[in-house]
Amino acid sequence: MHYLRVSILGAIAVLMLVLPAASALNIPDEIADNTLSGTVRDKSSNTPLPGATIYLPDLHVGASADAQGHYTIKNLPKGRYLVEAHYIGYAAFTQAAQINGSTTLDIYLSETLIEKNEVVITGVSMATTLKQTPTPVSIVRRDYLDANISTNIIDAIAKLPGVSQLTTGPAISKPFIRGLGYNRVVVVSNDIRQEGQQWGDEHGIEVDDYNVSKVEVLKGPASLVYGSDALAGVVNIVPPGPVPLGHIKGNVAANYLSNNGQIAYHADIAGNQNGFNWSVYGTQKWAHDYQNKYDGYVYGSGFNNTNFGAAIGLNKSWGSSSLSFTSFNQHLGIVEGERNAEGKFIKPVNNNGTEDEAVATNSDFKSYSLGLPRQQINHQKLVWDNNLYLNNGGRLALTLGYQWNRRQEFEDVLSPNEAGLYLKLNTFNYGLKYFLPEMKGWQTTIGVNGMQQHNDISSSKEFLIPAYDLFDAGVFAVTSKTFNKLTLSGGLRFDNRSMKTKSLSLDDDGKPVGTGGETKFSSLDKNFSNISGSVGFSYAASDKVTLKLNAARGFRAPNISELAANGVHEGTIKYEYGNNDLKPEVSTQGDAGVDFNSEHVSVAASVFYNHISNFIYSRKLQNAAGNDSIPTVDNSEGYSAFKYQQSTANLYGGEFTLDIHPHPIDWLHFENTVSYVKAISPNATDSTKYLPNIPAGRWLSELKGKFKKVGGVMQNAYIGIEMDKTFAQNDVFYAYQTETATPGYTLFNAGLGTDFVNKNNKVLFSLHLAANNITDVAYQNHLSRLKYGPENEVTGRNGVFNMGRNFSVKVTIPIDFK
Repeated sequence: MHYLRVSILGAIAVLMLVLPAASALNIPDEIADNTLSGTVRDKSSNTPLPGATIYLPDLHVGASADAQGHYTIKNLPKGRYLVEAHYIGYAAFTQAAQINGSTTLDIYLSETLIEKNEVVITGVSMATTLKQTPTPVSIVRRDYLDANISTNIIDAIAKLPGVSQLTTGPAISKPFIRGLGYNRVVVVSNDIRQEGQQWGDEHGIEVDDYNVSKVEVLKGPASLVYGSDALAGVVNIVPPGPVPLGHIKGNVAANYLSNNGQIAYHADIAGNQNGFNWSVYGTQKWAHDYQNKYDGYVYGSGFNNTNFGAAIGLNKSWGSSSLSFTSFNQHLGIVEGERNAEGKFIKPVNNNGTEDEAVATNSDFKSYSLGLPRQQINHQKLVWDNNLYLNNGGRLALTLGYQWNRRQEFEDVLSPNEAGLYLKLNTFNYGLKYFLPEMKGWQTTIGVNGMQQHNDISSSKEFLIPAYDLFDAGVFAVTSKTFNKLTLSGGLRFDNRSMKTKSLSLDDDGKPVGTGGETKFSSLDKNFSNISGSVGFSYAASDKVTLKLNAARGFRAPNISELAANGVHEGTIKYEYGNNDLKPEVSTQGDAGVDFNSEHVSVAASVFYNHISNFIYSRKLQNAAGNDSIPTVDNSEGYSAFKYQQSTANLYGGEFTLDIHPHPIDWLHFENTVSYVKAISPNATDSTKYLPNIPAGRWLSELKGKFKKVGGVMQNAYIGIEMDKTFAQNDVFYAYQTETATPGYTLFNAGLGTDFVNKNNKVLFSLHLAANNITDVAYQNHLSRLKYGPENEVTGRNGVFNMGRNFSVKVTIPIDFK
């Protein structure tokens, strides 16, 4: 293991020395002179489309069409690369181009009514089209995020088929893919995996929801490229790429939500001159407590964010190099749901030096200042991304990242600024890839990636998990080839993860001591390794029908909480015990799908079966009398004890989408999406056969009108209404009161928006109006942690309900000049 670690870091160090001198390499003229140029036109009228963007995702370079629709992209390497073109109101264009010397590609865009031609960069060796990807992938772009109400980036994508969110109030959302979440989903941002204590229910994703160009969700084991933890899939949050050469572009945006008074401001600007590109952005967001029909205002649900970032980069004939920095800073309340005998929320107060309680008032609910308990999250990330073009037509890519995650919980009213739980997580990410020259149509990539991690708890007063060090390393090879109508892809990977925890002893006052005292955590030295792989194909049976089949094996090593937790986990309202005998989860999944696309109808159906060995879950412990087991140490709240265990799990289900644009009313859009997953443990006979935290079936139906031109001053206008029906979830892990059933509910949402333009069709600003839960339904989502809050003694209802009726106003002003 030590030899492997030294070899990996040594290879990266060599490349770090090579890259700064890359511009001094003797690049042959045939490489330096490779260009891609052409015109972008309307397919039906043959008129130029000025301002259309052309982009090569693999190389992170692009251009913008001029007034005559002409574009040129210089300093490209030889090879076959996917080209995508976008223009507002038109279907995306994607086509592979063989770059060799001066290459011409004329692009014709059409106003296709159904958009199914997206580019995929997640989990593949090189960028490809959605049709040629054998694994199920869902994609949304910035315009989708602008048109829908959301309170964080995961909330923004939770309507995608097969995707759901586990929430702890509006500020904290964790992605679930086909019934699996936590460390089973890898979140990627800025080309590296996001690391910020994913094991916790109350730990959200530290990514600014405004600094996003698109989001790709890969459904199914993706350990092949991403290693351990990608057992359920990947959420790839793609930030805006470099703007076209010779341009300065940006946006100013503002958003207001009525339910919780959420106010957000965002600004970004980026430029590109002679291959030197730069960008900066900043976002501020404030929200007071949200409300619903049953609870009124929910004390402790407010939050505020201050996020910012910057990037610089260089694109030259030798390749590209970019350095980016992002800072995510969030303060948020913690909803405990405690109420008095009259059913009113209470808050902790300092009563002349004594901890006491008081009724939360209207000024508390509507204050943008946070009371106790609360959290503070600070997450900084530095990423260095590099591409080096090689003389043989290959390409070398190096990505290095460093993340600082600080998570603090404040709950003592006598010392309100002193953190109880304080976790310090530092993560070094590395990835080295070699893209081989195309050989007889095969596009192959080999690489190594992983991370080194250190978690420090020395500043904590409370302890749930121990301090630990982790090293992760994996080597992989992925390849693909298109045989006329058939695209075949697959690969293999080997991973090794080592984790060492540090022992901790506490004195009678609960303070750490060097020797003696009571053992809180024992030292552990764990090592996990496994082989992952996948193979799949996509077959274009006709111009309208595509068939897909994929089989994959993935694995997940137990996380630190599952292995070694010993303490009260406030987010789950329980006392947790780890299990150091846990084995890695191993998943074997099969996916099958069919897509039908015509001018006016699109149908997509996919089904899956996922068999997981050694599935890890938490269940309540009982004492000898069969009653709740309640630890007496470090548990003044009297929470019941839970311990992590393992069993076999089988998950199956699928997604179905029907999208109709009826002729001749082509402006009308009618889309229906159904998602369903069932998860059982085949070795159990009672309610323990159902796995916990499995989302209920869901049916989304949207009727929307889209209008290219309205009255000469508006374009790309839309108006629509949506039904969001979630079915009852009665297949729950009843045993030991681990989980409760959740009734179904139906929400109605609506939205409208448009771009306002001048006489030259230049966008002056965009306006989006939306409403969620129009009928103000009081409901609890099955994956809401707040549904397990204390009972309201007045109404007899358990827990806290989700957000009620909510209106949104969003304005975006684009900036674009040479």
